Amino acid sequence: MTATTDGPAGPGVSGTKQHKRDSAVLDPARSGGATAAAERAAARAVEHLLARQDEAGWWKGDLETNVTMDAEDLLLREFLGVGDEKTYTAAARFIRSRQHEDGAWSTFHGGPGDLSTTVEGYVALKLAGDHPEAPHMVRAAEWVRAHGGVAKTRVFTRIWLALFGWWRWEDLPELPPEIIYLPKWVPLNIYDFGCWARQTIVPLTVVSAFRPVHPAPFGLDELHRDPARPLPHTPMAPPNSWDGAFQRIDRALHAYRRVAPRRLRRAALKDASRWIIERQENDGCWGGIQPPAVYSLIALRLLGYDLDHPVMRAGLASLDRFAVWPDERTRMVEACQSPVWDTCLAAIALADAGLPRDHPALVKAADWMLGEQVVRPGDWSVRRPRLTPGGWAFEFHNDNYPDTDDTAEVALALRRIRHPDPERVERAVGRAVRWTLGMQSGDGAWGAFDVDNTSRFPNRLPFCDFGEVIDPPSADVTAHVVEMLAAEGRQDDPRTRRAVSWLLAEQEADGSWFGRWGVNYLYGTGSVVPALVAAGLPASHPAVRRAVGWLERVQNTDGGWGEDLRSYIDPGWSGTGTSTASQTGWALMSLLAAGERESEAVERGIAWLAGTQREDGYWDEPYFTGTGFPWDFSINYHLYRMVFPLTALGRYLHGDGLERAVRRGA
Repeated sequence: MTATTDGPAGPGVSGTKQHKRDSAVLDPARSGGATAAAERAAARAVEHLLARQDEAGWWKGDLETNVTMDAEDLLLREFLGVGDEKTYTAAARFIRSRQHEDGAWSTFHGGPGDLSTTVEGYVALKLAGDHPEAPHMVRAAEWVRAHGGVAKTRVFTRIWLALFGWWRWEDLPELPPEIIYLPKWVPLNIYDFGCWARQTIVPLTVVSAFRPVHPAPFGLDELHRDPARPLPHTPMAPPNSWDGAFQRIDRALHAYRRVAPRRLRRAALKDASRWIIERQENDGCWGGIQPPAVYSLIALRLLGYDLDHPVMRAGLASLDRFAVWPDERTRMVEACQSPVWDTCLAAIALADAGLPRDHPALVKAADWMLGEQVVRPGDWSVRRPRLTPGGWAFEFHNDNYPDTDDTAEVALALRRIRHPDPERVERAVGRAVRWTLGMQSGDGAWGAFDVDNTSRFPNRLPFCDFGEVIDPPSADVTAHVVEMLAAEGRQDDPRTRRAVSWLLAEQEADGSWFGRWGVNYLYGTGSVVPALVAAGLPASHPAVRRAVGWLERVQNTDGGWGEDLRSYIDPGWSGTGTSTASQTGWALMSLLAAGERESEAVERGIAWLAGTQREDGYWDEPYFTGTGFPWDFSINYHLYRMVFPLTALGRYLHGDGLERAVRRGA
């Protein structure tokens, strides 16, 4: 795979609002009509996507996030003493390539500078040997001081600094390992947190208990506004406020540290160690994502695990597999890998584009997906102990945390493919449907990983300032599940109808839906409308018409659609941003489901896709259109720019691929 090599940032990189582009609308008639243009674009995209399939049957595009992944990878290697010059040099080259002219780093392409990201990027470059007097380093340090210095960074950044003595452990929130003993009915037990946060917090309780300090190779005075007083005094919030209450709880936990019973502390550390090791996957990683892996390795090292221990060796090897080398001199670290997600979406796109249902590429993809189904219990079974497994995870190896979103899309992909063993497909999809129905939350909707993971307390903790730490139901995930249930003939199932009612109640006043796992209202709307129509709502339904009206209003003048991540913090950005291939695909999928194939908006959107496609079938898309946490952690899925435009083109030309499959029979 190849890392992002997109050109310079386009309009909007300064942080000012990106308004509708005023370039001329593409005229489909110039190239023989919208249908002919769509056919040519789809054919090129199919050829490109087929060429990217792995021999084993899967697809995986690069998953690009921000330079904190690269920085924390270097800091981990420095802490463990396993760094090497080639890795440091190649990582530094990538980190430098993402620095803005003002010295800062952002969390997404074209976004504003982010303080924590900039501090971590600066420290990583200093570790790699960049001199603090170099112009790019001076600009970064000046930007950090101008924005509050290290004291204003998030807790996780200051934890990394504390590991090297650049920040005092005493000035960080306390996180005792004894929380592992809190029963699941007690607020703030570890299962109140989303799975990604849970996997990170448990090893961090170990790190917090030890408070290790690796000798720092240099100082960081230049990143403080006042090096003599790096943490300015700030008064506590009122005790009757949430912030004030949790600040006082944190103060009590600091006091508890001094009197914690030694036997209880030792037992908690031992049980935390067992919890961590039990959740290591077969490939050595934890949950298939980088952050829990790095903290788990640090925690186990502090607990006495030698670097040659099989658990440690496997963990370090897994992190090496997260590295993407676009060339021999540059190294980018993925936060996660997305083969199951990419494969099911690619299969749907190819099937909807008219590839024969028994095409070898689709059959091979189905074989691989069938082999990835998770058939053993994971953390989700804490709240659903009697539920039979049957979901799919996002990554190569993540048996502990399958998710309903991947499960729904895999089932939708498998139903489009004529597999030589239809009974095997039937059994797998049947297990998936039963598991997914069992994961429905009390309000009728679905979260991604857990049931009713909606506690209001975790996000209030001083420790949890790094993004979303719970997994409540979302419109996009619920829509994908509804679409799957409809495909399985369960439109009238009371559980499906409850979910449809929930989706209708979640529609925004302007006609859109919020997107939790994709940016943002375009993703939510692009997910919900096809699901509602699949579940039996007519295209004339008021909710569908409001969605169509919103999509028509936010279409850019160039014919495409785009939405900036700033829509997560400023409603004025809703549906507003530079046109992208993936977001244009979402909008078109929604409009086509709503019966708008002959509309001007659809023709202009198809023309935009055809007119911006490269000769090799690819679309350039430097903008981030995926999320890990809305606003706080953004993702550029490099395959989104292929699968969603191709799905839209295919449905424009042939209609929904699943409907065709049902009409033609298995």
